[in-house]
Formats: sequence, structure tokens, C-alpha cells
Amino acid sequence: MDTNSSRGRRAGPGRGGTMVAASTAAVLALSLFGCTDREPGTDASARPEKQQRTSYFTGMPGRSGPVLAVKIDNVPPARPHTGLGAADIVYVEQVESGLSRILAVFSSQLPPRVGPVRSARESDIALLRQFGRPALAYSGAQSALRPLIDAAPMAALPPGKAPGAFVRSGDRPAPHNLYVRPDRALAAADDVSDASDIGMRFGPAPDEGRPVDEHTVRYPSARFTFTWSAEQKRWLVAFDGTAARTTDGGPLGAATVVVQYTQVRPSQFRDRSGSVSPYTETVGSGTALVLRDGRAHDARWQRTTEGGDTVFTDTAGERLNFARGQVWVLLTAG
Repeated sequence: MDTNSSRGRRAGPGRGGTMVAASTAAVLALSLFGCTDREPGTDASARPEKQQRTSYFTGMPGRSGPVLAVKIDNVPPARPHTGLGAADIVYVEQVESGLSRILAVFSSQLPPRVGPVRSARESDIALLRQFGRPALAYSGAQSALRPLIDAAPMAALPPGKAPGAFVRSGDRPAPHNLYVRPDRALAAADDVSDASDIGMRFGPAPDEGRPVDEHTVRYPSARFTFTWSAEQKRWLVAFDGTAARTTDGGPLGAATVVVQYTQVRPSQFRDRSGSVSPYTETVGSGTALVLRDGRAHDARWQRTTEGGDTVFTDTAGERLNFARGQVWVLLTAG
């Protein structure tokens, strides 16, 4: 199975930065993709409308801008979230004590503020490799993990490296009140990759599948329920039995929900209380359940290398199309 042939590459470190060395490369990019790479000193919001295209991450019209991932708190005191409805992809991961944390990926649009922001985990490093050299906004990390983050092909953006990008809110207690301004975060990052093909495909639904009105994904100390709304044509999200909403966009809903079954094992790291941090494998292969258009589809996933695409196929081995719109990927033991 070919996991890399469809992805565009750009000059620069890692799997492609957003800055090119010669004007001829920029002209070629314009002719091939209908947009140019970001020039030095130009933030994502300054791109002209003519550079719009179809998002690799949602299948919707939108720019293929620089990739910003934000690690988001998801315990009850951190809710409701801000800016999460604008994410292209929402990953859910297990953390200590069986709780969940969110890694939201932004590219096609940038909200004014995102959060609450929390600390990074080892699993984030491998998960984000498929995005080339993304930026990662997070509140911090345990000291033993910092060298791995610094060595990874990403623009690491804790508050100490981008102080102007973070703000504390007075409406809830710390540590659940730290927010990031995406435009300022990207302005503080060097050589961030633009969105590229990571293996997702969007289009008509497969013929197979079974009708499903509701599906719940359980973690040891958290649960996510997705309820199909035919009127809104999306899966409405509930956290621990309560409808999820954002402070700036109303109820949360996904066009496609992917339950990706994988190995969740203990890592070598612990949190401040001494609890072992789980590590979620995102390289390898396994089964998945894909929810779209009110139906459930059995699937398989494969990612052969950290730098490779994650490819989803149906039971016949054909690429499985997602519905166009926000994608949620729940990484869970299975």
C-alpha cells in the first residue's frame, strides 16, 4: 500500500518547510497548486483570497496554510472550550488516570483564540510527524520529555518561546485558563510546513455500512458520545454525557468520526503526581470504525513510518472516503 506518493514536498528541513529558496520554486508551486508558499514575515491571515483551495484535512474549500497543533485540556473544569469548532482535525488521546486530552490541528482557518491549553505528551511527537514540520502550542512538558520535543521536527511553542501568543483568562482557575492566539503563535514559529496530503480522502460514502444513530467511545475515566443529526448533517459531540459546545461557536459536531483502535501502553514518563503517562501508538496498523452520514463503516488503518500517511481502507482494501468537514479521530485501545 502506497502511503507517501500523493504528498507534495517543499524545500526545507524535515518533510518540507513553508519557505522556498528561489523564485522559480514559488512560480512552480503557483502553477501546480494555485497558491504560493508563505513569504518571510507574512502571517497566515495575510494570504490573499486567490490562494484558496480545497483543504487536505477537511475536503472543504479553504487555504492550505501552515499547520498549527494545539494541546487542549479536556477535564470538566476546562469546558466549554474555545476555538475548537474551527479545527480541521480533532485528535483525542488518553492521558494519566484514564482521562482524555485533545490535540486540535488548524490550517484552513484560524480562530482568534484556542484553549484551554495544556501540556504535551510523548505520543504527540510521533502523531505530528505526518504533518511535516508543524507548530505545536502547549503549556509545557515534564523536564525529561523536553529534549525529545526539542529534537523533533516541529516548531515547539510553549509560553516561554512565544510569550506574546498566550493569555490567561480570569473566568476560571489555573491551570484551566491558558489560551493561545493562533496568528501570534505562527508568527513566532520558524519554517512551519503548510498543510499537505496525510492520507485522508473525501467523497461519496461507500455502499456498505450500517445505520447508526449514536456511538459512544469509552476511555477508563472519560467517554465521548456522537449522535447523528440528519438536520445538521453531522455527529453532535457529548463529553461524559453532557452536550459539548464552545464559547465562540456553539455545539460541537463532526462530519466524520474515526475510532482508531491501537495499542495504548505505559511510557517511560510520569506526571507530577507520579502517575505513568500512557503512550498511544500511531505507527503500525489495525482496525477502525468510521462514522459518516448516519452510518458506521468497518475499516482498517495503516501507517508504515512516522513520516508516512495514515491510510484508511474499507473491508475490501479500497480507500475509504470521509465526509467533507471537521474530522474527529479517537485513538483508543483495541
